[in-house]
Amino acid sequence: MIINTGVIKVENKYFSVNDTLYEITDRYPELIDLLANKGFEQLKDDEKREAFGSKISLKQATMMKSLDLDKLVQLLITELDNSAEQRDIDNGDNDKKTLKITGLLPCPVKMPLLEGIDQLENEISSPIKRELKSASQGLDWLKESIEDKPSAEKLSDLYISAGFDLFFDRDLMDHYRRKDIFKDTTGLTDLNNDFVRNDINLFDPEGDYSIIGVVPAVFLVNQEELAGREAPKTWADLLKPEFENSISLPVSDFDLFNAILINIYKKYGTEGVEKLGRSMQKSLHPSEMVKEGGRKKQGEPAVTIMPYFFTRMAKRFPHMEFVWPEDGAIISPIFMLIKESSLPELQPVVDFFASKKVGSILSEQGLFPSVRADIDNNLPENSKFMWPGWDFLRENNPGELIDELTDKFNQTAREAI
Repeated sequence: MIINTGVIKVENKYFSVNDTLYEITDRYPELIDLLANKGFEQLKDDEKREAFGSKISLKQATMMKSLDLDKLVQLLITELDNSAEQRDIDNGDNDKKTLKITGLLPCPVKMPLLEGIDQLENEISSPIKRELKSASQGLDWLKESIEDKPSAEKLSDLYISAGFDLFFDRDLMDHYRRKDIFKDTTGLTDLNNDFVRNDINLFDPEGDYSIIGVVPAVFLVNQEELAGREAPKTWADLLKPEFENSISLPVSDFDLFNAILINIYKKYGTEGVEKLGRSMQKSLHPSEMVKEGGRKKQGEPAVTIMPYFFTRMAKRFPHMEFVWPEDGAIISPIFMLIKESSLPELQPVVDFFASKKVGSILSEQGLFPSVRADIDNNLPENSKFMWPGWDFLRENNPGELIDELTDKFNQTAREAI
């Protein structure tokens, strides 16, 4: 494309003026600072860059800021030309593979993990492109990117997230797993004793999936709302008639809620899922409970199901009692899928996520027990876990199963309300 700037004709092989700011900066992150200096500060924040930048073209942006389009285009092209020349010098005219990491990171550990990736990028020869969002944003954006089954070459090099549906749905990631696209190269062989003593194997026997830690679901009991009932000690207790319309469930925390549905179904069948629906009084994200649920108000849920992490903040409420279920905290594993064709360049990134450093971040900052044998997860004594097992996950289609169970749950939850 030739652009006439009014002064000189500039060859533009990089972008169109009708491309959005997000499209341009997604392809060429080196332009973010330049555009930010021209008045588009939103582009420095990944979430704002996507929300704002995807709605406005470069041409529209210059009109909004009363900028000269031709001059700005020339500046951008010059910056890209200079960057390309520098890359040729740095790489000896050999392009280095850009590694792409995609997925969700649990909010309590997102920042230290991103800082670790930044440091890693300075230590390895390959640049790293990250599309890592907070777990609270959900996985719909990622599911949409693979629903049309793009070629394996277009997949990211590494995916990371908690939850079962994305990774085991036969129309999503499992479609590629069955084609031997992914391989566990973490090198982890010794499992943390917290899982070993529970006879739970989190290492994939077929060597496709990697798990680096888990998000446990536990109970927070409001003693002032028990009204003579005994505090529940097991998941079975929550399904009893006396706890109908008495429980807050993390429905908006899709990864954890889906794990709860799968485990309740495996242990108690469809009837158990229906009883769970009748037990729900309200859907409350754990952060909302910590923010306002600790206030002494009548009519609040007697029990809140939440990630173990949030019990740390809820300890300041004397009328709240933390309970680790005697039959096991339901876990939502933090999975990784490693594209084998991206090795060996990708291996340093895999080693980072499987490292003792990351294991400590998960365990200490997120209260997400690590699978590494050399990490002390500091869990309550005799703590157990509930996990459906690899055979169950492979014999079923968790994606379809979760949809079916959600319908069952919603039906009885509406009836209860």
